[in-house]
Amino acid sequence: MNTKNTDNNHPKARKGILGKLRNYFMAGILVTAPISITIYLGWLFITFVDDRVTPLIPKAYNPENYLPFAVPGIGVVIVIITMMLVGALTAGFVGRVFNRISERIMNRVPVLRGVYKATRQIFETILSKQSNAFREAVLVEYPRRGMWVIAFITGTTEGEVQAITDDDLINVFVPTTPNPTSGFLIFVPKSDILPLAMNVEDALKMVISGGIVTPPDNR
Repeated sequence: MNTKNTDNNHPKARKGILGKLRNYFMAGILVTAPISITIYLGWLFITFVDDRVTPLIPKAYNPENYLPFAVPGIGVVIVIITMMLVGALTAGFVGRVFNRISERIMNRVPVLRGVYKATRQIFETILSKQSNAFREAVLVEYPRRGMWVIAFITGTTEGEVQAITDDDLINVFVPTTPNPTSGFLIFVPKSDILPLAMNVEDALKMVISGGIVTPPDNR
């Protein structure tokens, strides 16, 4: 009798051990996967910038010519310093004159002037401290009543779109999963928008994860 009981307990013991090993494996993935993916994406970005900026550095000023190993991130540092210098020069008289001349040149190029104006306006709107673009997450009924999507307010509707409608419209950007940089613009009546208490970062996490990551209710 004891032998039979021992034999019957073996499968349960094996299942218990396999279950623990599986849990350990999943816990290992949960810990290492986010760190590994973040480091990998960061390394890809640094390598992408370095490969394009480092060859432009004169050999006399390139530290890699004096060191026995490569220094990752030099290109990123140079780009940041360059952007700061350009911003500082633009604030001065010479920079303002150069900016006016470059704008006049770009505005005379038939095809590129449209791209230049649109790109400049987008960056000015997003980077403006007074701008509310992409600073508020909301819920919008889409693609039909009873179905909701997370979206981001990009501004108040103006111009012809607002003039030919009776409702007060809001510009809303609806991102796609898992790539939130792609999406589409819709004009939604202000009364049909439900503001969310979650911040934009938490809303983006929910969109990117396809709903797997759900932020807590902080209302």
